[in-house]
Amino acid sequence: MDNPISEIDKVHRQLMTLERPKKLKILVVDDEPDNLDLLYRTFRRDFQVLKADSGINALEVLAASGEVAVIISDQRMPEMKGTEFLSKTVPQFPDTVRIILTGFTDIEDLVEAINAGQVYKYITKPWDPGELKAVVQRAAETYDLLKQRTEELHRAHAQIALLTFLVKVTPTTSNLEASLTSIARAFSETFAADGCILQLVEKNTLVNNQGTCCNTGTIENWLDRDPLTTEAIKEGKIQFSVNVPKDQKLALITQYRENQVQAHFIIPMIYRSEVLGVLSLQWKQPCTLREDELELIHTSAQLVAIALTSSRSPIAKI
Repeated sequence: MDNPISEIDKVHRQLMTLERPKKLKILVVDDEPDNLDLLYRTFRRDFQVLKADSGINALEVLAASGEVAVIISDQRMPEMKGTEFLSKTVPQFPDTVRIILTGFTDIEDLVEAINAGQVYKYITKPWDPGELKAVVQRAAETYDLLKQRTEELHRAHAQIALLTFLVKVTPTTSNLEASLTSIARAFSETFAADGCILQLVEKNTLVNNQGTCCNTGTIENWLDRDPLTTEAIKEGKIQFSVNVPKDQKLALITQYRENQVQAHFIIPMIYRSEVLGVLSLQWKQPCTLREDELELIHTSAQLVAIALTSSRSPIAKI
């Protein structure tokens, strides 16, 4: 069997070739149609651009579309000034970066908005497209960095919680199913999977003992008919498909269609070169895993495999 580190690197390289960078969303707000169209055309190549012709309509766009990376708003608009509109977006979207366009000297409103953390920068009219693009690019990078750090912190907490749980749990024959279910739930929550199955293996054959977790309540276990599972047990390596409908080997397999599984990772749990179990992580949408998540899976799988050695006993085969 391959060295775990080289195997992680190999899987990660395959995933990297499948990933496509997504354009960040930005929202442009101006009550003058020509200005709104110009803002849209200025940024449409680099961003997914949403637009609104008033603060009220912009709030509706955000309610429907969710968080955006950057908001660019004109200051002088009827019904609601730009600074007033931007202040209303702060509670729900604190990470969004806000830029105000102003054609007059409204120092009091601008200073108040900037001091309150509601405005990242203001640009005076008539604005220069090159300058505005540079400011928005820096704003988008600021947003991206903030989101990355926030996500890294959340991931770190989740990973520590998972490893702490796995170190403590020791399955025994008396409560094996309950322990396996708890472990499956921990994996499902850590990796935001729609479904998770942890099933034991003996002499390269799946056996009855299993734990499952599903965010819809129930999950069908069809691992004994799954080619990825068969390959994972045979090779002792992670097997995966991040987009089943586009995977020629899996697209026509009945259980994937019937269970609406569009992404599937199978992780063998190995101790002393023996596969003791497999972990199935299933998602109903195409997805990928980051390198740190792959490393966490390998580490966690080893911990579970060690824990499973304490539960070894004659187990009835399927």
